[in-house]
Amino acid sequence: MNAGITGVGRYLPENIVTNLDLEKRMDTSDEWIRTRTGIEERRIAGDDIETSDLAYRAAVEAISNAGISAEDLDLILVATVTPDQPFPTVSCMLQDQLGAKKAAAMDVSAACAGFMYGMVTAKQFIESGAYKYVLIVGVEKLSKITDWNDRNTAVLFGDGAGAVVMGPVSEGKGVLSFELGSDGSGGKHLYQEDYIVMNGREVFKFAVRQMGESSINVLEKAGLSKEDVDFLIPHQANIRIMESARQRLELPVEKMSKTVHKYGNTSAASIPISLFEELEAGKIKDGDLVVMVGFGGGLTWGAIAMRWGK
Repeated sequence: MNAGITGVGRYLPENIVTNLDLEKRMDTSDEWIRTRTGIEERRIAGDDIETSDLAYRAAVEAISNAGISAEDLDLILVATVTPDQPFPTVSCMLQDQLGAKKAAAMDVSAACAGFMYGMVTAKQFIESGAYKYVLIVGVEKLSKITDWNDRNTAVLFGDGAGAVVMGPVSEGKGVLSFELGSDGSGGKHLYQEDYIVMNGREVFKFAVRQMGESSINVLEKAGLSKEDVDFLIPHQANIRIMESARQRLELPVEKMSKTVHKYGNTSAASIPISLFEELEAGKIKDGDLVVMVGFGGGLTWGAIAMRWGK
């Protein structure tokens, strides 16, 4: 039995904060942000919207898109580092809000790689026959742990949610291979005290190396080559890091997802948000080989090679 994606959804707060808005708040400029990160604007949720609210809206769309009901779900996995509170988890709140009466629920904390960890976890449950339908939501309200006086981090992050339903798919479709990894010795380069603290130079070096390596590794595990790749969905952290992964795979620009300019770094939400948008734009078609790759605090990373379709 193969596990694949059968439904997608996403939700973004309405409030847009542009680089020009940030110019008024701190010592930075639109040009400085764009040239170093590729980011032009980001979405910021209001005080009346919590992480669970963002997750719920994306989840409802994904469940509908999959053509099932919430009561069909066997498991809910929420990838986030910005839960409403330490417990109950966002996944448990979501289980109640959705009315997913038979679903187990847990949060996954692997920072920006969290959605990859969630998908791989879901794959095991589905392919073992234990569960049929698993909802995975990548969601962050990073604005609540962002220091708006630190120009090195404040310009990077945004809020949002992306969701998928995973279930059984036909032979040859779905997740073909994966890689998950961690390097706890690098945790000191990206962590949260009251706010996000980041050693940008070290994280950049790690990400440039790992994104390319992991992309190649999942292709090799699947018995495929970079010439077989139809579309790349990298974690939307920084356009220069994303470009390094694209160049490692020798893909043309049009075969890489790019939403970082609109939404900034939404951590665990960035890959599912991008997947939704590329499907909506018709850039991913049935039978396409899609590589998804992310990295994050921990340090963590994850990559998946999948054949798109049901």
